[in-house]
Amino acid sequence: MSAGAVLITGGAKRLGSVMARCFADAGYHVIIHYRRSAAAAAALAANLPDASTVEADLGDPAEARAMVERLGAMHPDWRVLVNNAAIFEPDTTQQDTQAGDSQAIFSPACLARAMTINAASPVVLAQTFLRCAKTRGHAGRRVINVIDQKIANMNPDFFSYTMAKQALHAATRMLAMEHAATSDRIYSLCPGAMLPSHDQRSEEHQISGRMNLLERLVEPEELAAAAVFLAQGTAANGQTLFIDAGQHLLDQPRDVLYLARQSTGRG
Repeated sequence: MSAGAVLITGGAKRLGSVMARCFADAGYHVIIHYRRSAAAAAALAANLPDASTVEADLGDPAEARAMVERLGAMHPDWRVLVNNAAIFEPDTTQQDTQAGDSQAIFSPACLARAMTINAASPVVLAQTFLRCAKTRGHAGRRVINVIDQKIANMNPDFFSYTMAKQALHAATRMLAMEHAATSDRIYSLCPGAMLPSHDQRSEEHQISGRMNLLERLVEPEELAAAAVFLAQGTAANGQTLFIDAGQHLLDQPRDVLYLARQSTGRG
């Protein structure tokens, strides 16, 4: 039996592609969203038992809404939306260039990009999905917003990114309240440091990925399994699930990318 359809934004690469494979293994028709990774999306879809691809620029919330409306008309049994796509641009709380890196300072333009792609468009996708997606013989739809363990373990690095993820987390809770009387479920899924990020080297990730309570690397497959679990809707509406080996319970003054770099003498 088919488990219905799932749309995974940013599903062509990195964590999105791992989730796509896990949902496919669970019997879902996987809709792989991409912006610039058409070849990667097509190759992934060709290697899954039941998959398709869709392109949209999440920097334009109107385009995001139109994509969901088209998919809603195409799929009679669309059960899950995973808001995974995000941008991760480096900036800090600083407004000057004392460090000589103009890309590292806070700018309204960086914040606007982060708020649009990491918060506004996921909310528009969720709202449109809950308005127009149909399910066949299944109780309720599921929205899974991929956030970040940073919402509980903040630091000044990746300032705009973190603000946007905090906004999406708040929106998740409010959407869950709005749909409390329905069979729909809206969740937050918070990964820790799972893959090398930004300009991080592999050896630095081997250090930063273990900067958690269990001092072990958290595999992307663990996040994917958690997403499939949440798609079943057995958790209470509005729940936040951390997949980070306890990283969110620590107090880290900087992003682990930079903490690892400092430990190797590069930072």
